[in-house]
Amino acid sequence: MKHSDRNEDPVLGALSGRRPLTWWRSDLPASQAVIEASRIDDRLVDNADQRFTRFAPWFAEHYPEAASNGGIIESPVVRIDRARDEVNALGVTLSGSLWVKRDDSLPVSGSIKARGGFHEVLEFAEQVAAEAGLDADDWHTYDSPEFLELARAHRVVVGSTGNLGLSIGILSAALGFAVDVHMSVDARAWKKDLLRERGATVIEHEGPFDEAVAAGRESAEGDARTHFVDDEDSRSLFAGYAVAARRLRQQLADAGIVVDAEHRLVVSLPCGVGGGPGGVTYGLKQEFGDAVHCVFAEPVDVPSVTLGVRTGKHSDICVQDIGLSGRTAADGLAVARPSRFVGERIGQLIDGFATVDDNVMRAAVGLLSRTEGIAVEPSATAGLTVPWRIARGVQAGELRDALDAPTTTHLVWLTGGSMVPEEEIAQYIEDGDALSSSFATEAELQ
Repeated sequence: MKHSDRNEDPVLGALSGRRPLTWWRSDLPASQAVIEASRIDDRLVDNADQRFTRFAPWFAEHYPEAASNGGIIESPVVRIDRARDEVNALGVTLSGSLWVKRDDSLPVSGSIKARGGFHEVLEFAEQVAAEAGLDADDWHTYDSPEFLELARAHRVVVGSTGNLGLSIGILSAALGFAVDVHMSVDARAWKKDLLRERGATVIEHEGPFDEAVAAGRESAEGDARTHFVDDEDSRSLFAGYAVAARRLRQQLADAGIVVDAEHRLVVSLPCGVGGGPGGVTYGLKQEFGDAVHCVFAEPVDVPSVTLGVRTGKHSDICVQDIGLSGRTAADGLAVARPSRFVGERIGQLIDGFATVDDNVMRAAVGLLSRTEGIAVEPSATAGLTVPWRIARGVQAGELRDALDAPTTTHLVWLTGGSMVPEEEIAQYIEDGDALSSSFATEAELQ
């Protein structure tokens, strides 16, 4: 990309300059029109929701931590007033309420990636069962000797920076499939070790995420018994993430939270390749229409989806093209090239983008632990400053009042943490506490 392009575009200038940015898009078309134009099958999310329901007894049987919820893999919504008060004391007062979606505590694999990853593995399992003449709708099938023998002859392959690999590897192995997880240079050692313990084969790469994905894709080509999970372009992953919005609607209702034109919901989502937040956003817009506003939060060194959407080049551009390293402490977000699917199909559903400094994410780990007793990995905190950035914009008259009013609900999606070994979590928290003075909500607003 030419330097002149970056100099003329303030968003691209901030991205290439590694300056924390909030890009708010106030001129988007109506959500329903974007959904209709996306050409995404209307039944996609329905089918995924039904698939999770069919497999719920299987999860309850195999994972005690899922049994209390009947085998439905779901996380709570929690109000965090103490964290809100501490950040308010920095100088900008949030008018709306502040909540977190605790996907860091999702049963079985402890991250948002369980939603999409589990769904794609379950869909493949049903396909294998059905093609063999087994009853794919009966969860008992997947514990039968007939299916387990079939599964051993099939392979699942995925490329990952970490958490998607965990979800795919853990569930594929539990269902009896052979599974290969291609891990990028950013993947944490404990994630590789855990996968090996669960029976997955881990192939380590010295290059970034897109190289690991390409290697996985190549290894699966031409093998009818191998299923490749394509994190850059998967409808099945997307559908699994989208189901979260249906569950969230009920959770918000149970908490007495109204979402409509007078009561806005602002959701801040950490973003890597874009599939997870993209699927959740699609589902949220299906449920709440234009009353919900979704913001993707990315590291300043890896703002791949922001870059792809701003330039309109989507997966035809990567962050190295504007001089960025693509390296970050938020390993789950270390994706230099965005999804082919998300930007092109549902990019106009994304209300805003935020880029966040690594030290702010690290400091946020300490803040959440100190105020709420919540322990997460740095990537999970990427969206935590977004509500105050919006509040700044509202108070300056640059954003609509409805985006941070007393009737506004701010929901920050926490994406991973419960699987992290205790010693690593303790180090994250110690590092975060040492960086507490680095936590800041200031950012350029475009």
